[in-house]
Amino acid sequence: MTTPHLSIVMPARNEATALAGLLPALRERFAEAEILVVDDGSTDDTAEICRNHGVRCLSRPYPMGNGAAIKHGARHAKGEVIVFMDADGQHQPAHVERLLERFEKGDYEMLVGARPWSAQAGMLRGIGNRIFNWLASWMTGHRIPDLTSGLRVVKAARFREFLHLLPNGFSYPTTSTMAFFRSGYSVGYEPVDVQPRIGDSHLNIWKEGGRFLLIIFRIGVMYSPMKLFAPVSLALFIAATLLYGYNFLTEGRFTNMSALLYSTSLLTFLIGLLSEQINGLMYARRPDED
Repeated sequence: MTTPHLSIVMPARNEATALAGLLPALRERFAEAEILVVDDGSTDDTAEICRNHGVRCLSRPYPMGNGAAIKHGARHAKGEVIVFMDADGQHQPAHVERLLERFEKGDYEMLVGARPWSAQAGMLRGIGNRIFNWLASWMTGHRIPDLTSGLRVVKAARFREFLHLLPNGFSYPTTSTMAFFRSGYSVGYEPVDVQPRIGDSHLNIWKEGGRFLLIIFRIGVMYSPMKLFAPVSLALFIAATLLYGYNFLTEGRFTNMSALLYSTSLLTFLIGLLSEQINGLMYARRPDED
């Protein structure tokens, strides 16, 4: 895998300290790989560190977000296989090597480095990730042990199919994972024991937590709309029936509120059916695809 067909893409924002040790280690292990650092508006020596180690640096004029950096790197990567990894020192060359070995043997479209519970940055963030993992697993019907891991190996052509879906913020792993599952591409997980990050995190858990949840439901609607709409429709139908039963027994009549709940239940179900049809057209395979 250490050929020009392999690209290693790292989004970086003020990660010069970590890159100073990471870049030479990567170059030593993957001498023939293309290494791209996407400098997301850094104010430190990130670009200079890359130049000193002979690594290509794609500089952004101002911070556009982790997802935007990933998309920029994916568009410029020349390799048929792309490794995405964080530039903060959590991911080591040995982790990349392990993922590449299994990726080559297992014929995956995407292989993700799954972090253990102990690697979570605090209990609150760890609990949040557990909830996100469970929701995404329910949406996709596949067990997802780590939805937000930034370490992953992908087939470049497959990944580029979903660039238009990726957000510019911190949720590109969530979106890409669920989109790969939705398209029937093979996704695997390899346990990795990441290192503590070097420097401060740019992730605001309170701000991004709500955004993660929104993205899960947004991708869930694109993935399997009826898994969202059907339970809501059923809950409204049950509520309407219980209300009607209560009013009939106590007042002997059918109320406007029961009619509204029944109508809303039906409309929700029909919207879900329509979403399923649109969803099928959006993910329709072209005749020339293998």
